[in-house]
Amino acid sequence: MNSTIWLILVVVMLVIEIITLGLTTLWFAGGALVAFVASLLGAPLVVQIVLFLVVSIVLLLVTRPLAVKYFNKDRIRTNAESLIGSQAIVISEIDNLQGIGQVTVGGQEWSAKSKESQRKFKVGEVVEVTEIQGVKLIVEESK
Repeated sequence: MNSTIWLILVVVMLVIEIITLGLTTLWFAGGALVAFVASLLGAPLVVQIVLFLVVSIVLLLVTRPLAVKYFNKDRIRTNAESLIGSQAIVISEIDNLQGIGQVTVGGQEWSAKSKESQRKFKVGEVVEVTEIQGVKLIVEESK
């Protein structure tokens, strides 16, 4: 009976992984597979659960950083995400307190705010885009 549950868990985790492609459940599928094998060998339920937890955590901690590094190495940023790290020119003073500010980057105008809450930028200053929050670019002094 336990082996059936573990096998179902392996399949469910793999299906979720295939659907999401986010490297989220693959590690737990590995843990469930080890627990499945342990159940076939007659290990007690407590041992199966411990094996599932230990193997899942070890796989997560050891292999996930490597997988993320190598699966994302050829990833090309698209759309607005590609603006991060770009330089922009302030076309309307940026003042977080007043909630105003605009920049132009890549030929497009964007609402912007300073990464540092008290920092203001004057028209014509060159800034660097550090992140995007909603439809606003978050900028800091250009390096």
